[in-house]
Amino acid sequence: MFSRWLEPVAGLSQQCHLNRVTASTLPMTVDRVECHPHASQLFLPVGVSRYLVTVMPSDEAGGPDFASALAFLVPRTLGVVYHPGTWHAGITVLDVEATFAVLMWRGGEDDDVFASIPPLAVHVAGSPAGGRIRV
Repeated sequence: MFSRWLEPVAGLSQQCHLNRVTASTLPMTVDRVECHPHASQLFLPVGVSRYLVTVMPSDEAGGPDFASALAFLVPRTLGVVYHPGTWHAGITVLDVEATFAVLMWRGGEDDDVFASIPPLAVHVAGSPAGGRIRV
């Protein structure tokens, strides 16, 4: 459902903050991911050029399934919502430092779960202006 991120989560409170992110370059390596088991997480770009989203499902044991990782090059005009339990790399901005408004239900001991994974190389196939992302 599109509006699931708006639904209250028992025992948690809705939080909003600004996240300032230093610019990165491609190719890059992802070796640490996170997930939020109880709530969606919404990123709204504020003064962003373009950014990279790297996601992966959970494996049978609930850890990150890094073999199924996908990465997307996202324009500054689109936000992203991570479904509860989606493993993802930290938001990665390209070109220049950027700011995101972040909304999420918080308050549980395990709001943020982190995991190390084998290094994944992420780069754009074709022109640096856009195209398919390979992991």
